[in-house]
Amino acid sequence: MPEYTDHFAPEGLRTRGTVLVVPGRGETRTTYDRFGRRLAADAYRVRVLDAPELDADDLTGTLDRLAAQLGAAADGTATDDGIVRPVVVVGSDTGAALVAALLGRNTPADAPHADAVVLAGLPGRTATEATDVDSWDGELDVRTSCPAHRRTLTDDSQVRRGALNDSVPEALLTAALDADLAVPTLILTGDADPLADRDELHRTAKSLGRARLSVVRGAHHDVLNDLQHRSVAAEVVTFLETLREDLVPLVTVETSAW
Repeated sequence: MPEYTDHFAPEGLRTRGTVLVVPGRGETRTTYDRFGRRLAADAYRVRVLDAPELDADDLTGTLDRLAAQLGAAADGTATDDGIVRPVVVVGSDTGAALVAALLGRNTPADAPHADAVVLAGLPGRTATEATDVDSWDGELDVRTSCPAHRRTLTDDSQVRRGALNDSVPEALLTAALDADLAVPTLILTGDADPLADRDELHRTAKSLGRARLSVVRGAHHDVLNDLQHRSVAAEVVTFLETLREDLVPLVTVETSAW
């Protein structure tokens, strides 16, 4: 049976939506405990899945399994009143690429529960090669500058070290970056992420009807968990709240000194 990590809205508050988190290369559910707690504190039900197994020789099968995994995860959150909507899928690294490729297939059976998507740390096809990822310290430098997140990754015996050296299949990157996503999409990337291709992300965001590209100053590849994690979580919550308002922002700035 699949296992999940769940974070619930505070007792006494109405749950405002459901968030399914799909980790990336080498990550575990523990990687997203802090992120899950932050969103749950704002009354969202958060369920973190295991990182999908990526079969480079069978992308179709990989996506089929992810669709089933997401469907089961969403169904498992249902109460007597059903699944709390909106349901938003958050993917990181290859998790983001797989989610984008899956939703881009435009098959009715694919992730039928998803009302929106957050794509964090999407790898680029022509991104600069990360350096010194042969060592754990080098991989941590690519991932994050946050001491707490570095400690979380280091202390988690289930984290697969060296995972960022795994190549991402070209077919997956093409399917993700060229996906025709019909749902509202928030793309998050760090401006210090050596695995990202900003030009590519701009092109992807502009090709979609309802997309926003948010660039996090100083953030590395693990953009959801880097030093700026509070601001990034706030950006995600803002997206969730705007989604509930049919993408009409609740707050607009009329004048500001910064």
